Amino acid sequence: MRSRPRLTVLGSLNMDISVSVSRLPGPGETILGAGAVIAPGGKGANQAVAAARLGGAVRMVGCVGADEFAGGITAALAAEDIDHAAVRAVPGCATGLALITVDAAGENMITVAPGANGQAGEQEAAAALSAPADILVLSAEIPAKVLAAALGNARDLATACLLNLAPVPGEAASLLSAGVDWLVVNESEASVILGRTVAGLRDAAGAAADLAAGGARHAVVTAGSQGAVLAGAAGTESVPGFRVRSIDSVGAGDAFVAALGVTLAAGLPPAAALRAACAAGATATTRRGAQ
Repeated sequence: MRSRPRLTVLGSLNMDISVSVSRLPGPGETILGAGAVIAPGGKGANQAVAAARLGGAVRMVGCVGADEFAGGITAALAAEDIDHAAVRAVPGCATGLALITVDAAGENMITVAPGANGQAGEQEAAAALSAPADILVLSAEIPAKVLAAALGNARDLATACLLNLAPVPGEAASLLSAGVDWLVVNESEASVILGRTVAGLRDAAGAAADLAAGGARHAVVTAGSQGAVLAGAAGTESVPGFRVRSIDSVGAGDAFVAALGVTLAAGLPPAAALRAACAAGATATTRRGAQ
């Protein structure tokens, strides 16, 4: 691996409020939990922290609010030696907030109030390419127009991009048709984009191939504990999942994306990078919380 691969992460920054329960509640049902944990999160910030811990030199670009949560989020980035000079505090706006419920098997339900993440705009799209990077990592808890602008800027500068379409925006088809170096989605996200059910590695393989045909040079579909599939010009590659004792799946997808980004930026071939990403995602489920 090359020394200190450089990654820029453009995405969301949230404060997570997580509650552990014996089982996930049904509609209209109240469940008593074991206590709330408040900690920094957000897909973008989670990916940045994971990438830094995996050896990347990381810049974070995005927005926080002008409230008490913002300081805790930026302090967490600073503690990981992440350059957060391009994290903008938006006056009169609340920091993004995620409400997370996790059951005894590690499955979760998440509701996100975007807050300041929804205010990301041209300033953030420009900031994402204002310093050299081996790869630009983007996730979709910020407006799709910002993703489109950043992807366009990256193409102009010949900077590699990894797009994690989570959650899936309404503009997903147009983002993909414009061309993406790397696309990462899970089964449910692939289902939304393709308009059909994707469940398990066999479905994931077909979905990845179709997503690659739709504009992604490399399309990755993750299938939870079963593993992940990569499709591209060289064909399809499947990596089985790693057997671990999962206690919390929150942030596992973000760890996967971060590991894929770091290893690709470091020069590993796609198949090896995919295996490393699966290992990182599995490991993330063995601890509680995202970051």
